[in-house]
Amino acid sequence: MSKNKELAQVFDHMADLYLLGGKQEDRYRISSYRKIAQTLKYYQKDLSKSLSEKELKEIPGVGDAISSKIHEYLSTGKMKTYEELKKQFPKTLLELMDIPSLGPKKVHMLWKELGVTTKAKLKKVLNDGSAEELPGFGKKSVENILQGLEIADTLKKRKLLGEMYPVAAAMQEFLKSSKHCKKVEPAGSFRRREETIGDLDFLALSDDPVQLIHEFVHHPQTKKILAEGDTKGSIILEGDQQVDLRVVQPDEWGAALQYFTGSKEHNVHLRTIARTKGLTINEYGVFKLNKDGVKGEKVAGETEEDCYAAFGMQYVPPEMRTDSGEIEAAQKKKKLPELIAPTDIKGDLHSHSTFSDGVNSIQQMAQKADELGVEYLAITDHSPGLIVANGLKVEDLPKKRKEMEKVQKTVQVELLMGTEVDILADGSLDYPEEVLKEFQVVVASVHAGFTKDNTQRIIKAMENPYVNIIGHISGRLIGSREAYPIDYEALFKAASETNTWIEINSQPSRQDLSWDHIRQAKQMGVQFVIDTDSHSIETLWYRELGAFIARRGWLTKEDVINTLSKKDFLKALEEQRKGKLKKYSS
Repeated sequence: MSKNKELAQVFDHMADLYLLGGKQEDRYRISSYRKIAQTLKYYQKDLSKSLSEKELKEIPGVGDAISSKIHEYLSTGKMKTYEELKKQFPKTLLELMDIPSLGPKKVHMLWKELGVTTKAKLKKVLNDGSAEELPGFGKKSVENILQGLEIADTLKKRKLLGEMYPVAAAMQEFLKSSKHCKKVEPAGSFRRREETIGDLDFLALSDDPVQLIHEFVHHPQTKKILAEGDTKGSIILEGDQQVDLRVVQPDEWGAALQYFTGSKEHNVHLRTIARTKGLTINEYGVFKLNKDGVKGEKVAGETEEDCYAAFGMQYVPPEMRTDSGEIEAAQKKKKLPELIAPTDIKGDLHSHSTFSDGVNSIQQMAQKADELGVEYLAITDHSPGLIVANGLKVEDLPKKRKEMEKVQKTVQVELLMGTEVDILADGSLDYPEEVLKEFQVVVASVHAGFTKDNTQRIIKAMENPYVNIIGHISGRLIGSREAYPIDYEALFKAASETNTWIEINSQPSRQDLSWDHIRQAKQMGVQFVIDTDSHSIETLWYRELGAFIARRGWLTKEDVINTLSKKDFLKALEEQRKGKLKKYSS
């Protein structure tokens, strides 16, 4: 694990431990630690090379107290405050804090009342009924915690796509840099851009496979070598991530890439089709079958396109290989859509600054957007009801607007005055309409009430003429919170009828909507926006992840509003509001 991530984990753990203590005066400290943890998690510069406190203070959100703690940890490998905090609680309590549906209050109660300090003890009190005797632990609550335990165990074995993206990119660059590597591509669940990733798999072409495998297994971050053969290697990296490399022959490249990309269901279906055409496919190629069913002449294998063409099919992009209709569509000439590409996304309509819970100023967010070539950026700080996120009061909005006007003069990106407004329990919004109409972009989101059906609540928000976008519609956090109960069909119907755009939230822990619901929404006429929901400059690149979620949902650039140029988007924004105002005033 890098020093950046180590420190992020330390600050996150300290916030958790202060939460367990439950003291009101610790709220500011907890918020401060959460913010710096988020920043360090995605901070690009290697902190192990930044021992000067002056350098550390250049990191957004780092003041004297935080820089001192970081410097202490980098110098000694320990942090006095953290070590003292840990002594106040059993070591294993932090592990319980990571379980979905278990907040600090419940963990504290289970510990004090029933002596629960481990997952094993937790399972016991949940299953024997003793937990249900505690206040706030009803039957449904117990069921949710048991389900949370399963989710936590699953996510231990797999990691979020956004976490694995930089790891995979760095490994690919490392392999490419070898003079013995002629070509290298990721395969498996990463190439399909699934929500969570297991092992990282790579395929390569090489003029000296043995030497390439040797270089691979001696990667600078190798923690353990699992295998080193003539054409295969397997290692565990320092972050406990397994990476496998397989070197294949040039005439097998396409077949191997197709085979090792999967999914299993897609490949099984493909083999079934091969049989009907007198063919067979494996990692070495596509072959004719003789009358007696024995493999004969090789007809394809050098490219994936050739392999699919051998079955009379279009090439199927990796993200679509889920065996959910893509094979049938590929058998019909030109029936697969031309999927959206990351470069198609021109703007970002959901981001946060230091005016609410962001770690970077508007100036810093805008400058980073310029660097990334973003044409327009909405700064959508939270509304006042979300106290935990330092929501922006009405009287503070002019100050933010003035700051945006000042920054706009220094950057090329078009800055849009926005808000992420809370959808309240009854479907009303956390700003009055006379305030909402002054925003250029309004993202309406649910931030509380995660156990009840929120369908009507969200539909009512869609009916507000000033709401442009519904943010992270399902409310899920992968590995820590299940989606709340909603009627997706009713929501997508309402979104289409009210011309409200649905967000594809690119945050790795959200990836919300999921790809299957994106497909359903598209079929019902919904239009989408792909947003990063960035709380720091380090995550503004997430729109690339959002594009891959959209590709898994079969979206084209025409389905996504913020693929429009700045001029066309501003026009679409104006037309959307005019249409909604006309609809709801009649």
